[in-house]
Amino acid sequence: MPVLNAWFLWSAITNVARLSTALQILIFLPLTLATISNEAFLLLSLLLTLHALVHGTMSLVWGSHALSVLQVPMHPFLLLVCFNIFAEAPNPWLTGAAAWWGTLLTLSGPLFIAMEGLSSLLVVQKLGQHGRQLVARGDALQFALLIATAVAYVASAWWIVDSYPAAATSPLSSTLLGVAITAFLFLTIIGFVLRRTNIIESSGLAVFIAYNVWLCGFDQKAFTDPASSYAPLLPNILPHFQKLLNFIINTLPKPVLIALLYRLAILHLASRILPTIGADSWESEEGVDDTWSDRPTSTLTRILLTYRQSIFITVYSHLLLLDHSSQIWWRWMNIFFTLVIWSVELIVSSEDDVGGKEWKID
Repeated sequence: MPVLNAWFLWSAITNVARLSTALQILIFLPLTLATISNEAFLLLSLLLTLHALVHGTMSLVWGSHALSVLQVPMHPFLLLVCFNIFAEAPNPWLTGAAAWWGTLLTLSGPLFIAMEGLSSLLVVQKLGQHGRQLVARGDALQFALLIATAVAYVASAWWIVDSYPAAATSPLSSTLLGVAITAFLFLTIIGFVLRRTNIIESSGLAVFIAYNVWLCGFDQKAFTDPASSYAPLLPNILPHFQKLLNFIINTLPKPVLIALLYRLAILHLASRILPTIGADSWESEEGVDDTWSDRPTSTLTRILLTYRQSIFITVYSHLLLLDHSSQIWWRWMNIFFTLVIWSVELIVSSEDDVGGKEWKID
């Protein structure tokens, strides 16, 4: 019993430490951007990324949960370092490194969009696979899945219609929305005719398109600009605690947080699906004789999960750097990139590919 109690206590401590680390990253980055400068934000992002890389490497080599606890004070320390550096004229080497990091984050935009689109497509296809397996178990499950997909289609249509006034603020935006919906409908019909998709996969992509359209038209009045609503922090620390609380509650960029949550969640789900890619038809979902551990996709999954904190920081920093107009165009690119990848997948997949596509064939 004492051993069990100690295990529960240690699990609680490590989980609290991980949660504290995530909250520190969520708050410290926009706080630095709002209270000091863009250069200080980029320098803090760079320092946090380097620390996350070191932490991930130590976790890969050592593998101890104690690292989660030991890294908790590092983020406040790095924040204070940035505050101290920019309290006076910063070193040109540091500002140069921050500018280089900002350029790298900006150039990484297409990579993030490609990862989000591919991961979303991979997840909806996995849902379609599981749905095909459930349908084979009985009519009751088939009826339940039909209802679920109908709800998804209706909810997506309502979501798009509700977001249309805010998303289609220009003729080009309304044209892009019409093209995206038309392309989605044509691809869905083609997939049904060729027997290479199912309604679960199609409804999942409908929800994905509706989500991106909603973010394109997210009400900017729902949040304020942190840089314009927060007084300088450096001259007086203590009197600003109340403003810090208001900052956390009212001025954190909600569209950025929503996009961050979705992107991290979809990447995590996709990383869990990667080891199943390329499974032979006679293998179970868990693999045979642990052979999945030798696959390149399993190695990639291990790397993604080990360095997930670095991915968290870079994705969050990139989203914070984007203004509203830039986010809109990246969203449209995400929609069309995913539709193009889906169309290619529908064309190149064959009806005889039962090893990986048997769940798509009626």
